[in-house]
Amino acid sequence: MAQSAEPGESLRAPGSAGETAPASSAAPAACGGYAARIAAAPSESARVGLTAAWILAAFDEFYAEFLQLTWAAKSAFESRDHAAAVGNARHRLGLYNASVYPLADELRSAFPQLKEHGPLWREVEAVYRAAVDGRYEADAALAFLHSAQRRVHHGEWKPVEYGFRGSHRVVPPADAVADYFPCSWPVAPLVIQRVLQVAGLAIPFRDPQRDAELIARRLNDVLAERSGGGLRAIEMLRAGFFRNRGVYLVGRLVLKGAELRPCVIALGHTPEGLRAEALLHMVSHVHNLCSSTEAPFHVTNRHYHELAGFLHSIMPRRPLGLHYSTIGYYHFSKVAVMNEVRRRLVHERESLAVAPGSPGTVTIAFTSPQLDYVLKVIRDRPTSGYKWDYFEGVDAVLAKYKRVHEINRTGSMLDNIVYYNLRLEHAWFEPALAQELLQAAGDSVQRQGRALVFRYLIAQRKLTPLNVFLETAPADKAERAIVNLGFCIRNNAAANVFNKDFDARNYGVSRYLKIYLYDYDAVEALTEVKVRTNRDRCEGEEEVPGWFFEPGVVFLPEEIEAGLRVPSRALRRAFRAAHPELMTVEYWEALQQSLRAGEVPGIHTFPESCQLEDFGAQTIATE
Repeated sequence: MAQSAEPGESLRAPGSAGETAPASSAAPAACGGYAARIAAAPSESARVGLTAAWILAAFDEFYAEFLQLTWAAKSAFESRDHAAAVGNARHRLGLYNASVYPLADELRSAFPQLKEHGPLWREVEAVYRAAVDGRYEADAALAFLHSAQRRVHHGEWKPVEYGFRGSHRVVPPADAVADYFPCSWPVAPLVIQRVLQVAGLAIPFRDPQRDAELIARRLNDVLAERSGGGLRAIEMLRAGFFRNRGVYLVGRLVLKGAELRPCVIALGHTPEGLRAEALLHMVSHVHNLCSSTEAPFHVTNRHYHELAGFLHSIMPRRPLGLHYSTIGYYHFSKVAVMNEVRRRLVHERESLAVAPGSPGTVTIAFTSPQLDYVLKVIRDRPTSGYKWDYFEGVDAVLAKYKRVHEINRTGSMLDNIVYYNLRLEHAWFEPALAQELLQAAGDSVQRQGRALVFRYLIAQRKLTPLNVFLETAPADKAERAIVNLGFCIRNNAAANVFNKDFDARNYGVSRYLKIYLYDYDAVEALTEVKVRTNRDRCEGEEEVPGWFFEPGVVFLPEEIEAGLRVPSRALRRAFRAAHPELMTVEYWEALQQSLRAGEVPGIHTFPESCQLEDFGAQTIATE
């Protein structure tokens, strides 16, 4: 079995067996000198060629660093350097914009005709496409070109297509992506010992025989109800999925009738060596693990299309576009999501209308009946129901959505895909929605002929609004949801995100009753919030409390329950009983101190039932 390759090794021909990560050949100086060469170019065609070369050099530099940071997660895990893992993850999240934005600024200055003459971009793209033809990451390079073009026209109403029309994708051999372990039920521990090596980790297992026996025992028990389910093989991606303190080995059970079932192994690194901690075999558990509400994984295999397709095969109800987000390829996620939106509106002939639930005071949210996403724009001015004294403006609210995208969302905040200068057909919108967008968000939406052009557009996964769910759900499910809301608030706070509007309308419910925050106009950094209380005041005191005159965001924990705006006393009582600490000053101040000290909270992404320790001989419930 081939070992995982590190960046810095030579790159074999695209698609060859044993393919390694690209070398870091693009030095920071690779993009230097192009501005002067464009200024001295004797003709426009020469300037076009130099522009294409400049953008490609910038892409190569970006992509080399992206892969370096991806493989650095493996090194950080092996050395148990958790702070480096978090720092590298944060750096990789912002790397794309940090590469595109300055490039666009320099292009605009060096070749101003790019802004004035649209056909020039078609010439640049033609040269560029020829240069990247035959590379696996050719479509990633095209996405980078389009991002640069979009940024050059920043602030103008000039849409740029989100897509890769006419691009040819190189398909790697199967053994460059996954390893296939033929087996039958019951699974032998020796097969699992081979499975445990797919990430090519440089540190040994503390007790590989014990780990293999525990995993095999769990798998055999899971399949016992189906008499083995016709198990034919275990197929594992040739990579480690690194995030925070841990790593996951991601695979699938190949059963009779081409049925596929998740097989994900969580590994931890103890001072004594590697240890298998859990086995995830239910779709719901793997779905939560790979959710875009979590920070993206750093995956040590560069075949991103095949990785996304593999994940989609074990989580088919999750849209393909979100699987690209899971592995950190957000530019592909943006294209895939928009392709899904257009396919639904064109082929299914659905129309976009205002999303179900209470109308937003700050945003206009819209969707179609079968669309997996909710689309949003920010109003020019909030409605009369706005709760705060001062509206910071569209750009300030949009910055909050972008900030949430760039942090670890701890499994409790929806990710945001933000499109810029996007054109959508006017006919796809219900007339009332189109009118509201043009009137209430005219600074962000403009009509151009038969299309609506969006200066920006936010896309989020569609969920049921919590307030709507609580009105109709059975009592037991409603109580589970309101209790899970408390865990959502706790997780958000652990990421230094404080939502000063606890109203249930700002949260959504998944099919698994997990709760997610999805409105971000009222979020603040928890470390900047002033935690105060009125409980130290004597009854009958009439003076205005001292905190009333303090600037900034002041938070009284005892007001959380009322802030939920949940009419049911029983549900409020359940929330209070499950999370009494949330109503105390001590809880919030202790969390603020931890965040200011730079502590990295441990986030649990799978239930205790998945853990291998103390498994005994009990049978695990299956889906």
